[in-house]
Amino acid sequence: MASRVQSHFFTVDVEEYFHVNAFEGVVAREDWAAHPRRLAGSVAQLLELLDAAGAKGTFFTLGWVADHEPDVVRQIANAGHEIASHGYWHRRLTTLTPDEFREDLRASKRALEDVCGAEVTGFRAPSFSIVPGREWAFDVLLEEGFRYDSSLFPIRRRGYGYPGAQRTPHVIRRAAGVLVEFPLATTAVLGFPVPAAGGGYLRQFPFALIKRAFAESATRGDSATFYVHPWELDPGQPRLPVSMLTRLRHYRGLGSTRARIAQLLAQFRFGAMAPSVPDVLAAEGTPVAAHQR
Repeated sequence: MASRVQSHFFTVDVEEYFHVNAFEGVVAREDWAAHPRRLAGSVAQLLELLDAAGAKGTFFTLGWVADHEPDVVRQIANAGHEIASHGYWHRRLTTLTPDEFREDLRASKRALEDVCGAEVTGFRAPSFSIVPGREWAFDVLLEEGFRYDSSLFPIRRRGYGYPGAQRTPHVIRRAAGVLVEFPLATTAVLGFPVPAAGGGYLRQFPFALIKRAFAESATRGDSATFYVHPWELDPGQPRLPVSMLTRLRHYRGLGSTRARIAQLLAQFRFGAMAPSVPDVLAAEGTPVAAHQR
């Protein structure tokens, strides 16, 4: 059932360029602190764009960032945006056991809440890695006090994707309770679902396709989810020695990101996710009390 909330969702996966999963073969986690940090400048650009548009967003932030770049997290929170969890170590759930995921989730929640001074209730899995067979992640999220998730990408793609997922905000019912899900935006080409939520697709695909996905959702009265990484606004970031395909996916189109985001913000209304959780619950007839137990 559609959520019928009043705006789309602007989300940011807050991580440094060297945190990207595709770089794991050339950047070890124990070496992260040795790399030049560029996050502050890119986040400042995003905050400027959102402020100019009068929009708010949800910033899915790594716990590592909260511990190593706390001023960036405070800057986001002080600008009135929501802080949510992107895990601590940017580990894909497909590489973790439930207990390992719980430990990583707790570490991220603790680090983020200590810095921003507000409760963290939302989560997004690195690389959208809640895929079929990893539904136990919803139970862990509920048991750890999370109220919503934004990890499901309703597409079929190597590496991630949950093809059977509902394409509008909805409720996931588990034995541990109910969790609101905000899936990533898609559109259809020749009847097949196509990713159109932002990120690399914003840079690689025709911009008209991205705009179409949000326009279609608005016409239906649904809310669609956009995402971007701060490093996607940073054409001057260091180039790492990776494969040609990875270079293409990561570096192509970096110079166009800011202008495309500005166009989306000018054309559509965007907000943060947490304020819309009650609307999604109400649309599906789920009592708020059941959601918060």
